[in-house]
Amino acid sequence: MNIFSRIRDFMTPPVFMEDDHKTQLAFYIGFIVKASVPALLVFVVVRMRQGIALVDISNLILIGIALILLAIWAAVKTAGAVQRGGTLIIAMLWIACTFLALSGSGIRGTGFVSYFVVMLLAGLLSGVRAAVGIALLSILSGFGLAYAESVGIVAYAPDLPFVVAMEFAFLFVISIITIRLIINSLQSALHGAQASASELAESNRELTGLRDELEQRIQERTVSLEKRASQLQTVSSLARSIASVKDLASLLPDITRLVSEQFGFYHVGIFLVDEAGEFAVLQAANSDGGREMLHRGHRLPLDTNSIVGYVTSHGEYRIAMDVGADAVHFRNPYLPQTRAEMALPLRVGGQVIGALDMQSTEVNAFSEQDIPVLYTLADQVAVAIENARLYEEAQKALAESRTTFENYVRQEWGSFAQQARHTGFVFDGKQVTPLDRKARRENIRPVIQTGKLSLEKSSSTITLPIKLRGQIIGVLEVNSKTGKREWSRDEITLLEAAAERAALALENARLVESAQRRASRERSIGEISARIGSVSDIESILQTAVEELGRKLSSATEVTLELDREQL
Repeated sequence: MNIFSRIRDFMTPPVFMEDDHKTQLAFYIGFIVKASVPALLVFVVVRMRQGIALVDISNLILIGIALILLAIWAAVKTAGAVQRGGTLIIAMLWIACTFLALSGSGIRGTGFVSYFVVMLLAGLLSGVRAAVGIALLSILSGFGLAYAESVGIVAYAPDLPFVVAMEFAFLFVISIITIRLIINSLQSALHGAQASASELAESNRELTGLRDELEQRIQERTVSLEKRASQLQTVSSLARSIASVKDLASLLPDITRLVSEQFGFYHVGIFLVDEAGEFAVLQAANSDGGREMLHRGHRLPLDTNSIVGYVTSHGEYRIAMDVGADAVHFRNPYLPQTRAEMALPLRVGGQVIGALDMQSTEVNAFSEQDIPVLYTLADQVAVAIENARLYEEAQKALAESRTTFENYVRQEWGSFAQQARHTGFVFDGKQVTPLDRKARRENIRPVIQTGKLSLEKSSSTITLPIKLRGQIIGVLEVNSKTGKREWSRDEITLLEAAAERAALALENARLVESAQRRASRERSIGEISARIGSVSDIESILQTAVEELGRKLSSATEVTLELDREQL
């Protein structure tokens, strides 16, 4: 690398990526050094050609300024001491100007005028405060030089005219360069401020747009949340309403009506899958067209040719935002106003039992955000349908068991009453006598038919049914010997309690007697089996069987046991 390349690299200003202001100051210092050092050296050579010796104090000061500038620039390049370097340059130049003024030019020479250049450089490198400080020091120095010259401390020694012209020319050049740098700095600052203002305005516009967008999003989100809260409240209200209905025939129409009213749908229908699993059959609807479809037994196959068929066959929801553009939508002549349709599967225990079909007169009436709420509604509807089914089955099973039990009680008590010698007794205040059953039958018929207490407001007779688990097994009748009278509440309560206790006691007696008969029967069977098992030949077995059966049965019976020879 030659000397010129080294000089060029040395004079190239450093760049500080983290600080643009520092980079700009380094550029100004480098520019001042590159402009001042050659000018100072040329100025020294010119002074020497005018007959001023090299070792003249002014030339030495000028050469010292050039060397100090190079040293400061080296520190800026190596250590990055930009701010400190600028301060040293200003201080060094002010001191050099003071020495030049003291060396002979005084207050009327170029040394004092050079304070103006130093003040400009201070403003460029260190700001307004530094420039004001240099101005104040220069003013004090001027009065000091004037005083020193007036008392003879400093003797004015004017330079040659061409030297003075060269000095002022140098000062003018340096001043112009400095002013140009200051103007560039101001213009750069102005452009930066304008750019910052533009960026700030753009940022403000972006922030305003972002704020408006956020406000719109917040408003949309608020509306969405309010809609979601309203829908959830509606679902909760619907769940409470349909939970109170147990009859499936009443439940399904109520669901379609409530869903249509609460959500504002044009048509709501409930389809249930038939037992064969081939069709989804319409079970309830709220619209006029839906009721006409019900009358005609409307059903859809479980395939992909309709939205309901797709939902019931795949177990997934389906939405047609615009039925005119949806290939799956079933064009129903009974629902001509439909513009959007949505169907949700009704699931119970993981099995699809049907579909909830909702249709609207508006395009895009449904959205993806509505699906969770409507799914909750569909689950509530499915649970309500299943509960109603289970309730109907339970009621049916309960009715069948009640009928079976009543028949059993009636049969058992009929048999028990037939075996009893007396079916009733009467106490006339003195003695207990058997009751004539046939004579009393007409009197107790109303009580037996209604199963309720027979009592007029004023009567001589009160008749109460004796019930066993809802089945009438007898009556309790009380007659007043003094004629008609009003029976008190305490008397009626006493008679009802007595009838209840009598029913329990009679049932216990029947059960005991039935158990005794069963035990006797089992004992007889055991004895007969033991006698028959004690013999081994056929005739002895036959004789023993007929004899033992005859002994166990009444004496008025004849027992015959014969083998069928034709089948043997």
